[in-house]
Amino acid sequence: MTGQGSADGGRRGEEVPSSDAGSSVRRSAFVLTASDRGAAGAREDSAGAAVEDRLTGLGFAVERAVVPDEQVGIEAAIREAAVRHLLVVTTGGTGLTPRDVTPQATLAVIDYAVPGLAEAMRAEGRQHTPMADLSRAVVGVRGHTLIVNLPGSPRGAIESLNAVVPVLDHALETLAGPFDHGSSSPEAGADGPASVAATAMPPSQPLPTPTDPVAGDPRVVAEPDEHE
Repeated sequence: MTGQGSADGGRRGEEVPSSDAGSSVRRSAFVLTASDRGAAGAREDSAGAAVEDRLTGLGFAVERAVVPDEQVGIEAAIREAAVRHLLVVTTGGTGLTPRDVTPQATLAVIDYAVPGLAEAMRAEGRQHTPMADLSRAVVGVRGHTLIVNLPGSPRGAIESLNAVVPVLDHALETLAGPFDHGSSSPEAGADGPASVAATAMPPSQPLPTPTDPVAGDPRVVAEPDEHE
């Protein structure tokens, strides 16, 4: 993996102003480019650089790396980055060729997917090209980290990233915790949330004594005539 750390150092919790979030704590993000040629030094990582610039403008301290289009290597890079960063963004490898394995690598390491964000990115892409429907980009969560797949072109990567920016702060704040799903309400008992109390049923009343059937009663079954 070829590291391309930013001048900010990419360390979580650096005390600098955040331009968009309005927070005194600068969050960190990891930008991972999947590209055989980029990893070999045969092509400049322009998409990774564009994503780094955008995230820096959003108040993130950014670290970057480039890896070949190999699923095992991409998985390892995502796992490592998720330990240190609240946001991991990949570029490249989301198309239809056999070497486009970034979505497979992402699905292998996330705890669960966030399909709405992936759908939002494709919807934004359709505004610019019908080819956006061929993207297999995945968005998901590993631990407390949000992982987002972006296309490999600089323009496509930024368009997709901008599609999730409106909800990015809320998503990261939610994932950072603490989670309150199990907190008890004032009515809750010591063992968890309040539940609906069972309604006491009155004692059952004895059934009425059956009456003898009379003529015309549907309970009467006609007996055959002994003379027939």
